[in-house]
Amino acid sequence: MTQLYDHPPGFRPRRGLNWAFIGLLYTSFYLCRYNFSIANGAISKEFGFNKADIGTIITTALLAYALGQILNGLLADRFGGKRAMLIGACGTVLMNLLFGFASFWGLLWLFVTIRGIDGYFQAFGAPGMIKVNAAWFGQRERGRFAGIFGFMINLGRFGITRFGPALLAGFLFLGMWRIPPLHWRWLFWVPAGVTTLVAFGGAIFVKNTPEETGYPSPNPEETEGGQVQAKIGMVLYTILSNPVVWIVACAYACTGAVRQSIDQWFPRLMHEAYHVDFQSAQFQWLGFLIPLVASVGSLISGYVSDTVFQGRRAPVAAGLYFIETAIILLATQFHSADAAVTFLVLISFTANSTHSILGTAAAMDIGGAKMAGFASGVIDSFQYFGGSLAGYFLGALLDKSWGSYFYFMAPFGLVGGVLMLTILGRVSLQKGEAQRRA
Repeated sequence: MTQLYDHPPGFRPRRGLNWAFIGLLYTSFYLCRYNFSIANGAISKEFGFNKADIGTIITTALLAYALGQILNGLLADRFGGKRAMLIGACGTVLMNLLFGFASFWGLLWLFVTIRGIDGYFQAFGAPGMIKVNAAWFGQRERGRFAGIFGFMINLGRFGITRFGPALLAGFLFLGMWRIPPLHWRWLFWVPAGVTTLVAFGGAIFVKNTPEETGYPSPNPEETEGGQVQAKIGMVLYTILSNPVVWIVACAYACTGAVRQSIDQWFPRLMHEAYHVDFQSAQFQWLGFLIPLVASVGSLISGYVSDTVFQGRRAPVAAGLYFIETAIILLATQFHSADAAVTFLVLISFTANSTHSILGTAAAMDIGGAKMAGFASGVIDSFQYFGGSLAGYFLGALLDKSWGSYFYFMAPFGLVGGVLMLTILGRVSLQKGEAQRRA
C-alpha cells in the first residue's frame, strides 16, 4: 500500500520509541483508574457502603476528571504534553497511595475526596498524550494512531482485570514465591508503583515534537519551526467557536455513559447478579475479552475512518452508535451469565470504537498540533460528564435491581448516532489563519 507520508529514514523508529513510553505511561494511568472497579465490592462489604455510596465515589472522580480535562487541555497546549503527563503521573501516584491508606479509617467522605483529586490529576493524561502525538502523526495517520491509543488503554484495563483479582486471592510470583491474599488496598499501591517506574522512562525518552530529535514535522502547516505552544486566548476562541466540537462532545457524552456503565460495574454485575467468582475461568475470560475487543474495535474504526472515509470520523461513529443500541436492547432480553458475557463484550467493542475515533482522532483533526490538547480536553470532558451518570445515578438504580443495568444504556447509543448523522460529510480538521497565528 502506498505510504501517505514520506517520512525520512529513522523517523518511524524514533516515533515508535516516543509512542512506546508515552503509551505505557498512559496505560499505567488506567491501572490506577480501573483498580476501583475490582475493589468496588470489597470496599462496600468492609465498610457497609451501598451501591449509591460507591457510585458517589465514581461520580465525583468522573466529574473531577471532566472538569480537569478542560483546564488541563489548556495547560497542555501552553506548556507541552510531556510536562502535563508527568504532572498527572505524580498526582495519581500520590492519590492512589493515599486511597490505600484511607482504608485504615474507612470514611466515605475521605474516599470521595481522594478519588476526586485523583480524577483531576488523571485528567492530565489524555490531553498531554494527544498533544504530543498530534505533533508526531500526520492527519491521515491519526485514525490509526487512535486505534493504537485504544490498545494502550485496554492494555491497562486488561492488566488490572487480570492481576487485580490475583492480588486479592494470592498468587505464585515468578513461579517461586507464594504471595498470600492481600487486602484491597494493594490494588491501589501496586499500580502506583508501576506508574512511578514508567514515568521515569517517559521523562527520559519522550519528546514533545519531532524537531526536538532533529526530524521534520509531518504537519508543517500546523507548526512553525517545531513550536506547538499556543496562546490561550486564540486556543479558546478557535476551539469554542467551532460547532463540530460541540456536536462531537455531546455524542462523546453518550459514549461515556455506556463505557463507564460497563467499566465501573461489570465485575460487580457478574459477581452479584450471576454469582461468578473473580477467579473463575468465566470471569477471567471476560476480563480478557473486554479489552481485547475494545482494542480491535479501536484499530478497525480508526483504519476505516482514515482510508474508506478519507479522514471523516462521523460516518463510522454513527454506524457504531446504532449497532450499539441494537445490541443493548437485545441484551435486555437474555438473563444468563453466558449471555451477559457475550453482550458485555459486544457493547465494549462499540463503545470503545467510538471512544478512540472521536476523543482522539477527531480531537487531533480539530485542534491540530497547536490546539489538540484543549480540543481533546473539551471533547473528552463531555465523555466523563456523561460517564458520571453511571456512578451515583446508576448505582441508585442498581440498589433496587440489576434489571435496570442494560436499559440505562440504551438511550445513549441512539442519541449519539443521531448527533453523528448531522455531521456526516465533515472532516473535522480545523485549518486557517487563526490556527497559524496561535
